[in-house]
Amino acid sequence: MAFVEFTRNLKRFFPDLEPTEVSADTVAALVAALDQRLPKLASYLVDDQGRLRQHVNIFVDEVMVRDRVGLSDPLTPQSKVFIVQALSGG
Repeated sequence: MAFVEFTRNLKRFFPDLEPTEVSADTVAALVAALDQRLPKLASYLVDDQGRLRQHVNIFVDEVMVRDRVGLSDPLTPQSKVFIVQALSGG
């Protein structure tokens, strides 16, 4: 199972969000599985077409995902995933 961590600022919207393990073979499957556990989480990460939102980055084994449109980047059971939601403002 891939191990998933998140930036702290997502806890503001999802107080139960904690590092977790997810069984998924692609980033898209991982996002779908996370959304099953925490409904509406996917809407913060991807748009209506399933593309990664501009202010979100996902790293798999310390490498930023390459497929921001289809999220087809592969995962292994040993993958470490870090989901980052950027903050903006002034």
